[in-house]
Amino acid sequence: MDERAVVTAFLRNDGEVLLLRRSDAVGSYQGRWGGVAGHVADASGEQRDPETAARAEIAEETGLADAVRLVTSGDPFPVEDADRDTRWVVHPFLFDCDSRAVETNEETTETAWVHPPEILRRETVPRLWTAYDRVRPRVATVRDDRTRGSAWLSVRALEALRDEAALATEGRTDELESADRDGDDWTALASLARGLRDARPSMAVLANRVNRVMLAASDERTPEAVETATRRAIGQAVDADREAAELAARALPDRVATLSRSGTVETAIRMADPEAVLVAESRPGGEGVGVAESLADATAVTLTTDAALAFELDDWDADAVLVGADRVLPDGRVVNKAGTRGAALAATEAGAECLIVASSDKVAATADYDLELRDAAEVYDGDADLAVVNPTFDVTPADAVTAVVTEQGRLNTAEVEAVAAAHREWATWDDAQS
Repeated sequence: MDERAVVTAFLRNDGEVLLLRRSDAVGSYQGRWGGVAGHVADASGEQRDPETAARAEIAEETGLADAVRLVTSGDPFPVEDADRDTRWVVHPFLFDCDSRAVETNEETTETAWVHPPEILRRETVPRLWTAYDRVRPRVATVRDDRTRGSAWLSVRALEALRDEAALATEGRTDELESADRDGDDWTALASLARGLRDARPSMAVLANRVNRVMLAASDERTPEAVETATRRAIGQAVDADREAAELAARALPDRVATLSRSGTVETAIRMADPEAVLVAESRPGGEGVGVAESLADATAVTLTTDAALAFELDDWDADAVLVGADRVLPDGRVVNKAGTRGAALAATEAGAECLIVASSDKVAATADYDLELRDAAEVYDGDADLAVVNPTFDVTPADAVTAVVTEQGRLNTAEVEAVAAAHREWATWDDAQS
């Protein structure tokens, strides 16, 4: 049997992935749906690195090579086709994609951006779901990621819940991530929902968006209801994050400072197109470095150390500090990446505004918070008898924040509390299970 290494790449945009219908110009599986796919070997037979091959196929089949960022690669797996006497070794990849402007070549007759469970319901190339299954979001995706913002992670949590609900809907219960089934799909999905919430307890947006889904599905208590609710919630989340960024962009002055990584902040800055941006490096993860690099193609960027940010705000003549939030407490305090409190207080001293941009889903139902203490060795790994505190987050007082900008507009403290009350109602689905 002939063995050939191939790649399958999924491009993801706003919770949906790109599928391509194969034309008669391809050598196999004509008329079936697949991801971006091709041989690892190039036209001359030279073997390439699988990621290099995947990026080349994205360029050739979609024209979106400049719009993608690698999220993850999955373990390769074999697919045997006795009719073709071929053993394919599939290398799966998942890329986030900033655009849907697909430019196909002769190998494709039709394209569709779909929620991934549609793979289970279409005529596809062999084991396309297996390829997606090896790169799709799971609880570990949310729990272990320490570089991306909470809005991004909350959408990944919704995707994980959607995909598991779809598996149950299609009778694929043996693949359900949750082991707590008791013969009941709702029990398994409720357990998974709790696991997703608990994966990052500091991130209110994650809990709120999962709770919204489960409350909406709690009357029917079926996997179909959960899948429908998560599809809707993903769209709502994407829209809310984008609308919050648009409103923040309208308020931004010409010289803006920021820290850590927030997709909503980056979007707002790109929309506002300020003349200059000051970015703190955001130790220990260094998320700010990536933000500075991503913005450097559009505006003048200055990267500085966390310790120097307070001075640079004044010396650099910043007009505003714009940051995201992992959690807005009901009393208006803001939990965000460590360093936010200092930046907010320094902004006040420098005569600059401190703007928090976040969807209203980031308002916490309660005043509880978790600073997510990191490994002490990141700060000190010597032998002295020292107490080391290495928090991921800190808490900024409400009076140090000029405004919390959401898709609902600028929220004052009373309005924040009203949103928190609504989010407490969303959480009642879980109370009803007890």
